Amino acid sequence: MNLTLKIWRQKNAKTKGKMVDYPIKDVSPDMSFLEMLDVLNGQLITNGDEPVSFDHDCREGICGSCSLQINGEPHGPDRGVTTCQLHMRMFNDGDTIFIEPFRAKAFPVIKDLIVDRSAFDRIQQAGGFISVNTSGNTIDANTIPINKHDADDAFSAATCIGCGACVAACKNASAMLFVGAKVSQYALLPQGEIEATDRVLNMVKQMDVEGFGNCTNTGACEIECPKGISLKNIARLNVEYLKASF
Repeated sequence: MNLTLKIWRQKNAKTKGKMVDYPIKDVSPDMSFLEMLDVLNGQLITNGDEPVSFDHDCREGICGSCSLQINGEPHGPDRGVTTCQLHMRMFNDGDTIFIEPFRAKAFPVIKDLIVDRSAFDRIQQAGGFISVNTSGNTIDANTIPINKHDADDAFSAATCIGCGACVAACKNASAMLFVGAKVSQYALLPQGEIEATDRVLNMVKQMDVEGFGNCTNTGACEIECPKGISLKNIARLNVEYLKASF
């Protein structure tokens, strides 16, 4: 396939960025999207040009580092995958592909397609820890009986990889789905009940400090989430917050 890539180039957070056109030829439909960018960068380096900076790590859909806005969609046109799992067969010969960083006030651009998502780390740090003793002998997993539905929901919430697609998809740049997932994975389990009140209050407070918007229930976050985190986690976050407030 022969493609035209329109890629956001920005030297740093303080520099004005712009879209730059890059034609690329003979792209295999079996390439992943990041492999295609690797080929482009190889060509740029060969020609003495600066390569495009983009984030990646595991390239297995686990870490969420490969967060790109592709043709206006976080992680691109496929569903249930991260950018590293997106393959070029999702595009057609002759296509023009727009590639941008995730857009949010709380995600400032570091360079080109890389954004600073440390706001998510600070929200999780605000949530603190659970005070269950983990030292000494290993505690048997079945010591505290847990309803299977609660355990399944907690595990589903815990699959959130913190990639930020929910924020990028939301017109308000809301982090409610992310925070809802992180609150839910503990709120549903007895081990998380001890610090439940402080956890939800502190995480929501930090979310607001970071400059994320609020949720208006458009549902775009759930659709674009590569792990399919459910909107019901936002509802649970609201319930936990109200309980803690009273």
